[in-house]
Amino acid sequence: MKHLHPILITGAAGQVGAIGPSVTKSLLERGLKVRAMVRQEDSRAESLRALGAEVVVGDLLDLDAVHRAVEGCKRLYFSMSVNEKYLEATTNVAVVAQNHGVEAFVNMSQMTVSEMSIRETARSPQHRQHWLAEQVLRWSGLPVVTMRPTAFMDAFFWRFAVPTVTARDALMLPFGEGRTSPIAAYDVARCVTEVLADPGPHLGRVYELAGPRAETPREIAEDFTKVLGRTITYMDIPMEPWLESLRSFGASEHVIAHLESMALLHREGRYDRSSGDVKLLTGLPPMSIEDFVRAHRNDFLKADARKP
Repeated sequence: MKHLHPILITGAAGQVGAIGPSVTKSLLERGLKVRAMVRQEDSRAESLRALGAEVVVGDLLDLDAVHRAVEGCKRLYFSMSVNEKYLEATTNVAVVAQNHGVEAFVNMSQMTVSEMSIRETARSPQHRQHWLAEQVLRWSGLPVVTMRPTAFMDAFFWRFAVPTVTARDALMLPFGEGRTSPIAAYDVARCVTEVLADPGPHLGRVYELAGPRAETPREIAEDFTKVLGRTITYMDIPMEPWLESLRSFGASEHVIAHLESMALLHREGRYDRSSGDVKLLTGLPPMSIEDFVRAHRNDFLKADARKP
């Protein structure tokens, strides 16, 4: 039977590495109704409307706005960008979802939560909030499906990599020699879409989402080399200058602390994880680093190669 209620997608106007826009598009293509929650009216909100989504403007920290977004929805996807008030936002949505009788709550968490407990948390204040948020959702009694991805390829191996790969033929990150199995946001979005389209078999489950194999940063640089046709080297750079470069782009101290923690986790090999959950949920394996670089190949071309 076709689901007649709108499916709420929070963070629907996200940008690099965001899951919301892809899930919104995929659900609409399946003929399902989507209510997309965005923080402001802009071109991204208009793009969602053009796809056929019902757009609701509001802040997850505003209970009235959350009520407007959730009312009439029986399934929802909850995600929020790295934010010092993430736990408050999660609690708001959980309380309102419970009040409105939500029947499936898909929560975007973090792979590192699986290694945390009441006595073992994490350096990152964001990771600690994800762990606490999972406890809140468990206590709420809501029918939750938890997604725990590793690090996204879209951040470290695209957004942060494009400037140095194009200018210096180098992948410059403070990751040491730790092995990592990053996942593409595209694959996470495919998993979320499948669960939202038919949540019944997944309620109460936790899915760990990782790339197809773990590699060292040097091996990842070799993947870049194979796809781009020129030698890309890995440079293990000092932490502090890297963090300062992020500050220069206006990143908050909360975000800086989170990224520093993720870099240290990479150095320690804590993202050396394997899982078959992407294929289990979607029937297809996750894309590799080579696949990902190939999909974004034009972004990694040198300036002179882009000239017509």
